[in-house]
Amino acid sequence: MLFRSLRYIGQYEIPFNLEYKNTTVGGLSGIDYDTKTGLYYMICDDRSDKSPARFYTARVLFNQSKIDTVIFTGMKYLLQQNGAVYPNNKQDRFHVPDPEAMRYDPTRKQLVWSSEGERIVNAKDTVLENPTVTIISTKGVYKNSFALPANLTMHATENGPRKNSVLEGMSFADDYKTLFISAEEPLYEDGPGADVTDNNAYTRIYKFAVAGKNSLAQYAYRLSPVAYPAVPETAFKINGITDILSIGNNKLLVIERSFSTGRLPCTIKLFIADLNGATDISKMVLKNNIDFIPAAKKLLLNMYDLGIYTDNIEGMTFGPLLANGHKTLLFIADNNFSIAEKAQLLLFEVLE
Repeated sequence: MLFRSLRYIGQYEIPFNLEYKNTTVGGLSGIDYDTKTGLYYMICDDRSDKSPARFYTARVLFNQSKIDTVIFTGMKYLLQQNGAVYPNNKQDRFHVPDPEAMRYDPTRKQLVWSSEGERIVNAKDTVLENPTVTIISTKGVYKNSFALPANLTMHATENGPRKNSVLEGMSFADDYKTLFISAEEPLYEDGPGADVTDNNAYTRIYKFAVAGKNSLAQYAYRLSPVAYPAVPETAFKINGITDILSIGNNKLLVIERSFSTGRLPCTIKLFIADLNGATDISKMVLKNNIDFIPAAKKLLLNMYDLGIYTDNIEGMTFGPLLANGHKTLLFIADNNFSIAEKAQLLLFEVLE
């Protein structure tokens, strides 16, 4: 697929604290589209706090000029291997999920979702829960899981993934034979997270075989600097990958989301990453290492240039064709169940 540009069509805001099937709709951190049924799958990143971990199905009605409405059609709980819903922190703090990404596989009629796990290391407590990539039925029933490489194991020492910065993005590729998964921020051993000045922050994109559920390769992806300083300067700031989407031939759309304390909007940039020619870094540590070739990247869109408010955009999917035959691309924002944030859907027309 060749991308020339994107045309912004419009946005829709899901009402704050919308109640559906006795759950609160919010925290929508991933979205995918089933072309056969016309349904969208939306995963919720509620850590079984407000309700057990879950996902929704919905219909999104739109045309070439606007999004008309979003109609929720179903809700299913994510179920553990034993058939039970996932616990919250008070019930079992060592097995609390952190759902982030979800994709539908029409060839097998099943879903795959990722959890970031947990890493709490302080004087009072230590909780280490590894990230997971889990296969479920469309009813949420556990079917299987992927074998993750060793560098995704949580540690009490500064090795492996950072807290809340692991498996954020996911995309099938190669006719659903391949699954790409992206880490939001660098592993500890690969160097620091992104900063307001370019500091060679490299995160990883993982390639898996769907049939064998095993890791095939890893690629370095260089993050852009954090867009704005935090206020105060020592406060929280971040730039990382929140989702990826295959466009064929080992190329991916990549969302980089930058947030800085003191500034409510997020800076959302969409890149095209080309993995062709990139080094397989499966057995490498990237910190102080120059002996590898990262994925090539090219900026496709900086949403700041649209002159619209952009919140915490964490998911994207291709949708149905417009009346003119052009593809659509939809983005979804995680409002963190906060009234200060928006559960946005942004709609674009793909111009090839």
